[in-house]
Amino acid sequence: MEKYARQAIAEGVQSAEDVHVTCDSEVYKILNMHYNRNNHLQVPANFRRVVQATLREFFVSVQAGRDVEPSWKKSIYKVIARMDDPIPDYFKSANFLAQLE
Repeated sequence: MEKYARQAIAEGVQSAEDVHVTCDSEVYKILNMHYNRNNHLQVPANFRRVVQATLREFFVSVQAGRDVEPSWKKSIYKVIARMDDPIPDYFKSANFLAQLE
């Protein structure tokens, strides 16, 4: 996220509202591939919105120079933690991995 926030700043983006994430965005694809390698799972409906909000939080923090503080990411994590969905029951199943095959 930090990399993409810095990239947006380097490209001249002035406002967090100008930072947009689509399903075709590199950051979206990389995160989906990282957490959903074989695309066995349906991407949650709000995933794109959460990725965009997270990227915007990083953008604002880096732009404001907060990234020089030792624990500057903690406030970002608190913001995005509020967007967490409950863990679906099928993840809790003992045979979850077998269901994917």
